[in-house]
Amino acid sequence: MLYRKTTSSLSLSTIVESLLHRNFSIIRKASSYNILVPTHCQQQRHCFSSPGLLGKVQEMVGDGGVVEPTTRILFCGPYFPASHNYTREYLQSHPFIQVDDVAFDNIPDVIGNYDICIIKNMQLNSDLISRAKRMKLIMQYGVGIEGVDINAATQHGIKVARIPSDVTGNATSCAEMAIYLMLGLLRKQYDMQIAVKQKSLGEPIGDTLLGKTVFIMGFGNIGIHLAKRLRPFGVQILATKRSWALPLQNSLEVEYVGNGTHDDLVDEKGGHEKILKFASRADIVVCCLALNSATAGIVNKNFISSMKKGAILINIARGGLLGYDAVLHHLKSGHLGGLGIDVAWTEPFDPEDAILKFPNVIITPHVAGVTEHSYRQMAKVVGDVALQLHVGNPLTGIEIVN
Repeated sequence: MLYRKTTSSLSLSTIVESLLHRNFSIIRKASSYNILVPTHCQQQRHCFSSPGLLGKVQEMVGDGGVVEPTTRILFCGPYFPASHNYTREYLQSHPFIQVDDVAFDNIPDVIGNYDICIIKNMQLNSDLISRAKRMKLIMQYGVGIEGVDINAATQHGIKVARIPSDVTGNATSCAEMAIYLMLGLLRKQYDMQIAVKQKSLGEPIGDTLLGKTVFIMGFGNIGIHLAKRLRPFGVQILATKRSWALPLQNSLEVEYVGNGTHDDLVDEKGGHEKILKFASRADIVVCCLALNSATAGIVNKNFISSMKKGAILINIARGGLLGYDAVLHHLKSGHLGGLGIDVAWTEPFDPEDAILKFPNVIITPHVAGVTEHSYRQMAKVVGDVALQLHVGNPLTGIEIVN
């Protein structure tokens, strides 16, 4: 026979079907069943009803003939599809790691079956977390974990983690997107498209980055990579962050290693108390902050009013950093010279929203960090963490926050 009963009885067809579909909900406890593949079956494929079935069963069975438990990874929702596709591809030679992308509406019913949850843009509240009886780790495919109730996760013994952006290329990708948005607004991308359609040449008149003052609000990894790439454009750089005193270990705000300081990247630096002062001097303001209770809505009417008339606002971090009404008001009044956003207040953002009617607005669909390089690197991090968790090794390559 194919299996030896140790605690309860399962039919041969049930076990084989479960193995083929990587469904271990029926035989979840590895200690409950020993799979015994008889010698004659190893030599004769016709012992099974379909060609190659024996090979599949043997693949799912350890050297000792014991069904190995499956470590299951849950990717929340259909968006950012390369995240689960690349992770699945990276793990394709490891049959005991299962990668599933599950629709938002179905997650409450199945979250209890998973060991790792990749939230993407899912809001993981205390109710959902309480259902995750098997969960060991909740993490982001990137850095933003504001959608997780970290206290609830801690209470349930679940670790919460992000992938540091400096080692995966995510920070570089986001920095490049910020520059893309700046240039698109300075060179009047919308008007250029109109000119092409009208077969007009030599207009519109654009502007350059040369000589501009750029305020980077939130000088973590993305801010550092942005400053490094802006330097050759001949700009003045202002920057704020929570603390400039000491290098931060295991943090998103990793110190730049150049001459040992930030002096070669930033012309003037400050803390939170200087954001209005810096905003009043900048031609371009770039939001690179993490979203939390202290930063939500930080770019409000007072902030935008303090900006130069005609200045440009860029957001590559989180939509909630900007006050919607404040942005709309200052676009209507003409005070805000341009808006470039890769993130929005609700996502996906309504393509018919009033803000998108202005010609000096550029929006991209949350793709600042979505590049071949960064997504392949993050897939490797997720895959390696899953393999480490599977065998009980310490987790590396991630920043655990609780």
